[in-house]
Amino acid sequence: MTSCITPATTPPADNGSERRDMPATRKDAVRPALSIVIPMYQEIENVEPMISRVHQGLAGYQGTWELICIDDGSRDGTGLRLREAAERYGPHVRVVRLRRNFGQTAAMQAGFEAARGELVATLDGDLQNDPADIPRMVDELLERDLDLLQGWRRQRQDALVMRRLPSRIANGLIGRVTGVALHDYGCSLKVYRAEVIKEVTLLGEMHRFIPVWVAGVTSPERIGETEVTHQARRFGASKYGISRTFRVLLDLLSAFFFLRFGSRPGHFFGSIGIFFGAIGAVLMADMLWVKFGLGQNIGTRPMLFVSILFLVASIQFLTTGVLAELLTRTFYASGTRTHHRICWQSDPATAEWKRPA
Repeated sequence: MTSCITPATTPPADNGSERRDMPATRKDAVRPALSIVIPMYQEIENVEPMISRVHQGLAGYQGTWELICIDDGSRDGTGLRLREAAERYGPHVRVVRLRRNFGQTAAMQAGFEAARGELVATLDGDLQNDPADIPRMVDELLERDLDLLQGWRRQRQDALVMRRLPSRIANGLIGRVTGVALHDYGCSLKVYRAEVIKEVTLLGEMHRFIPVWVAGVTSPERIGETEVTHQARRFGASKYGISRTFRVLLDLLSAFFFLRFGSRPGHFFGSIGIFFGAIGAVLMADMLWVKFGLGQNIGTRPMLFVSILFLVASIQFLTTGVLAELLTRTFYASGTRTHHRICWQSDPATAEWKRPA
């Protein structure tokens, strides 16, 4: 078992990486070093065909690449199967095994931390995404000078009611709320510039909103999408159901808050506090006029208690905003810490790059 060593974040000097301002457009041009990250959970039947298809799809890639498979605490032998496959294919195939099932977001974060390439590609381990789309997406990202290229499963091979319909509703809602309009947020097939995605720390179930979080560190104009191939699942069972729709709504609220007020939460809570305070002040002023101007008894009037409620709520929101500001400053001043734990990973010191044939 290897120790939890933080892998290098830059590729070797001889990997042929190109400058960001010089995108590769020729068929024979050397492409940047590429890290492919695949999170897997309970996918033992998909391990061998997935790794085989990655090698087939990247056979013509004109650049160095590595494959990083994240076993998210599987209990069906997925981790062992991945290690056996890595030994057969060579040191460019790396395995990271988490101590328990932390979720897809944590698995992807672990993969991003382990990636050494200038570009990072992600896809699901269920064989529904086609790795052969990755070289084309790399070329498109470079030609369009993007920081993130999102896959769009236009011909999606999933159930209409349980998967596609909720996904369409969620995609439209996310686009309207966040301002980052994409057709398919749920597609895991994406290509990123490593320098951008490594600035994003994924927590909770943020993998559904990666383009939104990326828009927080780069211009939304540098986020694009492209049609990709999608196939029906052949082995294993889907880890998602209709209940995901409700979690998406909660995550959307969090995404909206952090995107707009992540570094200034006092403005969010303070605005609500001032609004409630203004209503309470107007109602209380009216009660004071009735009491002292008209000489009427206000002790039993509901309006008095409503105005007091608004004023108390205003104070609570204002103080919450101050505390949130203090916590935010403490967070940015402290060191970062991930919420996943690795029990085993391939030794980064022995990792190599798969070079073009």
